[in-house]
Amino acid sequence: MTEVSFRPTLTPRCGPGPPNNPGHRDVVLIGFLDQGNLGMGYLAAVLLQRGWSVDIVDFRDGPARIADQVERANPLVVGFSLIFQYFLPAYRDVALELRARGIEAHFTMGGHYPSLCHDEVLETVPELDSVARFEGEMTMLELVECLAAGRNWHGVAGLAYLDGAAVMESPPRPLVHDLDELPFPYRSGDPEEVLGFRAFPLLASRGCARRCSFCSIHTFYREAPGKVVRVRSPQCVVAEMGELHDERGARVFLFQDDDFPLWGRAGKRWVLELVDQLHALDMVGRMIWKISCRAEYVEAELFATLRDAGLYLVYMGLESGTDEGLEVLHKQISVDTNRRAVELLKQLGIMFEYGFMLFDPSSTFASIRQNVGFLRSIVGDGSAGATFCRMLPYGGTPIRDQLRAEGRLKGDVVRPDYDFLDRRLNDYHSQLDKATAAWIHGHGVSHQLNWAWNELAIAERLAGPLDEAESYREALQALTARCNQELFQLVEQSSLEAEADRRTTIGGGPVAMACEKHLAELLDLRNNFLADNQVRLLGAAAGAEVSGPIMQPQIF
Repeated sequence: MTEVSFRPTLTPRCGPGPPNNPGHRDVVLIGFLDQGNLGMGYLAAVLLQRGWSVDIVDFRDGPARIADQVERANPLVVGFSLIFQYFLPAYRDVALELRARGIEAHFTMGGHYPSLCHDEVLETVPELDSVARFEGEMTMLELVECLAAGRNWHGVAGLAYLDGAAVMESPPRPLVHDLDELPFPYRSGDPEEVLGFRAFPLLASRGCARRCSFCSIHTFYREAPGKVVRVRSPQCVVAEMGELHDERGARVFLFQDDDFPLWGRAGKRWVLELVDQLHALDMVGRMIWKISCRAEYVEAELFATLRDAGLYLVYMGLESGTDEGLEVLHKQISVDTNRRAVELLKQLGIMFEYGFMLFDPSSTFASIRQNVGFLRSIVGDGSAGATFCRMLPYGGTPIRDQLRAEGRLKGDVVRPDYDFLDRRLNDYHSQLDKATAAWIHGHGVSHQLNWAWNELAIAERLAGPLDEAESYREALQALTARCNQELFQLVEQSSLEAEADRRTTIGGGPVAMACEKHLAELLDLRNNFLADNQVRLLGAAAGAEVSGPIMQPQIF
């Protein structure tokens, strides 16, 4: 592979440097490490580059184990990375355990929800000394420097804190203007693997130009000073991909941009330059990548070019199957545009996944069935497992403010909720959610089906022709279509019964039994296919330093 010549202005160390004192770390960062945590990775990289020592701890270790690790580190600062506000009480449990152990470090918390609702966070977790608002790299660095020098930290830009009962805010810190000046994120621990192929997350941009009513991302970037959307140079992105490929065996890249930079002429120029860089450095064919984008960006010629350069999966937030629902969610797109994008990706042979809200604050029984009709039109053929959720009023979103103004917001800061306009939908949603838990929640049937499709797409792109691939594809598509149809019929029939105030036929027990049967069939199909191709897959993944056999007793 041709050596990548471009390097960012700031270059991180490969890992934590030696602590200033034996048994001491300057900073401990705590958060979920699913698919890595790029937010913590960027924080750690900036700190490491300036000579501060950092430990990264997985929040899933639980309060006791986390406290053991923090005690050993004896840090100056403990930083909590909160992704979902529903975990706020669990984060407080960790903070309480740390304080009970006598840990006196400065506690700070960052993330979308803490940034936008810092007053709620400081009230709910009084063990915190501060909240780091918006992009936190420079804020955390300056905070550590102030504390280490014994200076007053309250003037550090980008913080919120309590002064008695009063919530105080320091001057807002501008967003990072030039993303190329940030070091590549520090990546702790082992990467995820799919059939032995190593997968890494990365970012091409920060910010989102849209203003969806249910999303806090655009609010997060608009409340801080600076340009809302910033894009890394294609050279910088490809340099990071090349480094991860050469040094960590990366073969699959998962772009985690809120909206991959494809908008307008400038976006097309940018992505075509990215493709040119991949070709110039002989990276096409060595790795594949996934993006998230809006449906109107999907164009035949452009996406054919991206496919040929390694794009294998596109995630789109479709959200609603009715134009009225899309208007409520302020998606600024039409049902027809969403449908056309799905069909075009199918024609191009690019796998797709989607987000969809079967329920939103404007839902009626009729709109639910319209939504099911839309889902049937895009995945009724078994091209992907059907999935859906209920729109939730996250902190910092316009729709939460609207629901509060209408007197419909209920719940608390951790689990906000709302009543439907048709009160019968409250009970119906509760029943349907329980009945379909084994289908659409966690590792349910639809998740497992989509994971099997993901494995197949990766295997075909990175391992070449596989034995019985077409037969497996046909069987997987038939099973997916059958499962989707059962789910659609369940929702349609039960919604008609609930609307007519008849006793619904929804039952968690029968549905769970059906799901177990579908999963057993899927597992049998999937494992037989992998067994037929295990030698070839292991050989293809050898460059990624396979950590073990690709056959698994169950799907994860």
